[in-house]
Amino acid sequence: MAKGAQPATEALSQLRVIEIGSSAATSYCARLFADFGADVSKVEPPAADPLRSSAPLTPSGQSAWFAFLNFNKSSITIDPGDPEAIKRLTRLVEDCDILVDGRDIDCAECPSIDVAAIRQRHSGLIYLEASWFSREGPYCEFAASDSVVRALAGLVKLVGPIEGPPLHAPDFQTGILAGLWGFIAVASSLVARLGSRAGRSHSLSIYEACIALSEYQLFEAIERGEAMHRMGVNRFWPNFPAGIYETKKGWLGVTTITPKQWRALCDMLDLPQLRDDPALVLGADRLKHVEQIERLIVPKLKTRTARQWFAEALQRKIPIVPVPEISDLLKDKEKIERGAIVPLLIGEQRALTAGSMQRLTLTPPRRGGKVPAAGERQAFTSGRMGSARGTSVPSGGARLAEQPLEGVRAIDFSMGWAGPFCTRTLADLGADVIKIEAIQYPDWWRGVDRRPNYVHGQRYEKTFRFCIMNRNKRGITLDLTRPEGLSVAKRLIARADIVVDNYSVDVLPKLGLGYEVLRTLNPRLVVMSMSAFGTNSIHRVCRAYGSTLEQGSALPSVVGTSNGPPVMSHVAFGDAIGGLNGCAAVLVALIHARQTGQGQFIDLAQVECMMPFTAPWIIVHSLSGASERYGNRHPQFVPHGCFRCAGEDNWIMLAVTDASMWQRLAALIGRAEWAADPSLKSERRRRLIEDTIENEIESWTRRRDADDAMAELQDARVAAGVVRAPVDLLQDPHLRSRAFFQEVERAFIGRHLQPSIPIREGAVPSPIRRAAPTLGQHNSEILADLLGLEEVEIADLVSKGIIGSKMLSEEELRKGRSQDPSTC
Repeated sequence: MAKGAQPATEALSQLRVIEIGSSAATSYCARLFADFGADVSKVEPPAADPLRSSAPLTPSGQSAWFAFLNFNKSSITIDPGDPEAIKRLTRLVEDCDILVDGRDIDCAECPSIDVAAIRQRHSGLIYLEASWFSREGPYCEFAASDSVVRALAGLVKLVGPIEGPPLHAPDFQTGILAGLWGFIAVASSLVARLGSRAGRSHSLSIYEACIALSEYQLFEAIERGEAMHRMGVNRFWPNFPAGIYETKKGWLGVTTITPKQWRALCDMLDLPQLRDDPALVLGADRLKHVEQIERLIVPKLKTRTARQWFAEALQRKIPIVPVPEISDLLKDKEKIERGAIVPLLIGEQRALTAGSMQRLTLTPPRRGGKVPAAGERQAFTSGRMGSARGTSVPSGGARLAEQPLEGVRAIDFSMGWAGPFCTRTLADLGADVIKIEAIQYPDWWRGVDRRPNYVHGQRYEKTFRFCIMNRNKRGITLDLTRPEGLSVAKRLIARADIVVDNYSVDVLPKLGLGYEVLRTLNPRLVVMSMSAFGTNSIHRVCRAYGSTLEQGSALPSVVGTSNGPPVMSHVAFGDAIGGLNGCAAVLVALIHARQTGQGQFIDLAQVECMMPFTAPWIIVHSLSGASERYGNRHPQFVPHGCFRCAGEDNWIMLAVTDASMWQRLAALIGRAEWAADPSLKSERRRRLIEDTIENEIESWTRRRDADDAMAELQDARVAAGVVRAPVDLLQDPHLRSRAFFQEVERAFIGRHLQPSIPIREGAVPSPIRRAAPTLGQHNSEILADLLGLEEVEIADLVSKGIIGSKMLSEEELRKGRSQDPSTC
């Protein structure tokens, strides 16, 4: 919290939210509103939400997953057989601000209501509807599960041993991802409603929401013209080493991206022969020599403990982190103090779980809470503010903006993936995002190669990853280490609503742009620091990438087999997750600022943003000390897993989610006696012969092309999906039917594809308004039109190297350019 600032009321205490249907995504979306004080009511049938029976279970038989998704909510039971049920539900919706609808995933006996008619009467209502795939397209009626959707979205095939089968993390992935997207959609509409008083309606595809994690690998494969393949456990293209290694005691996450980091790692391990080998300068080069490198580094790492290597790596600025177990999280005093681990009451059981990771300092989220029993109302004492409930837009009144964040301005000091993804999402929703780079140190996603051929050939303008992550933004270059550049930055900030950075925690303060300075320039300003561990963490100086964040979150400790190593799920899982959580946090703070005139500081620790993926295990372990890894199996669905199909490295994901689906599967694969056996309706009885069932399924799938197998299984209403590589998404028939990939023109690379945002207000995706900026592309436009600088003043900034449009080479930097404001 800023010095002298006092905690305000809960940021969203003025809101009333109704949640209907049964969906992890919509439950998590609604719970994020409850975190910040909203009155959230979950509508359940008399038999309760089906998610209340989801595994893993606590020792008393409560669902840990349901508990995490629903604490701090109230529960309202409505019997669909009651003649008054529709009227009662309609009245509830008419008296709320936000309706979050998961009925397309599971109706959960929810009475049918006419949402369109309600919105006609209540124009301030904000409506979010979620579905697995959307209501149109080839997959719209597919039976699905968390793992099936992730397989189709390219999030499974690249994980695990080379020979297969691909390994996948347990469920609870898509609910968190899509829940964040849903929250962002609704929160952006709340910002818009403060101006227009009109509500908006959004549809959310959970499948498309997951592509936020696979789009990087998809476009890297296109740019490099290389076919990605599984490289082994804890190995991911295009960087190496970027995995988990055994030490003398404990496991260690190691990531080296830049040549400088690679040299530092080799020096730390006393391996000069690797450091000085010109064939090992870049991560892509090192991937060609994996076995040679690991023969040398693996024995070295086993000579010291994970904690010892971590301490030395901090001094050498190498992205290295110990890989914790769930038990380590529960003992982590810093995470408890920060609210990353919070108390949870489930019936009479007192547990711990992952808290809210949107760390607003003036209007902080609730720290823990109670899980409602079915039909239990919870009373909160938050004050209520005026809302748009029951209002209508005045005749001739405010225009409904084309995009919800139209009129919002953000200053983007971020680089790489996480920060730019946060600000890209703001830009996609209509904000004017001004990206700040420097010719001395542009965004490192333009490339870390400073050799003359790369720089003078302007290859830094040709990287797809940068273009994907920075669309819809304007770009300016500023040397912030010099007074003239700093002055321009301050003038831009004074006219902005939001500032985002993902540098190391000390970079902006040392430049004279710390929060205490910025809040004097603009008291309404929302400022977010997206560091790896938090601004006050004992590990605050730790360098980190998206891989480091996953390694440090304990998620790898629950992935894989019980006798295997901790397993990473993605090349950089933490980046996209940090970006989404950052966007959610900024929008909450912006809503508060628009209502009260109070800006605030957001201390987002990206490693904490990964912890919700482990939340069910945190709960169970806090109560019983138990922690189980399932491999590709499932604690509730039998059978469940990844099965080989015809051809080389072709697989299909299959999940049997109920007894009737089991009977349809058994009949399809030619085991009619299994379908007829009433005892096998029980998941527990099927568990006893799980090996036999899996062998029989694979005998059936191995004779079929993966797409053909998916078609047959889906025709039988069995949840199944092809295990696709990220690049396969370009040819995905469902995404093509939805026009998910848009074509954009940009200098240096010409026409190229861009993924759409997964939330829509109509049948088509929001159009991409502008391509990513070339370096310094909008210098004159921003300086002249926004700040009123004359041509001679702009020319002076160019002559002094304060602004420019050409990246400097290593040689030019050595001639006295500014020091490196390196990112976290």
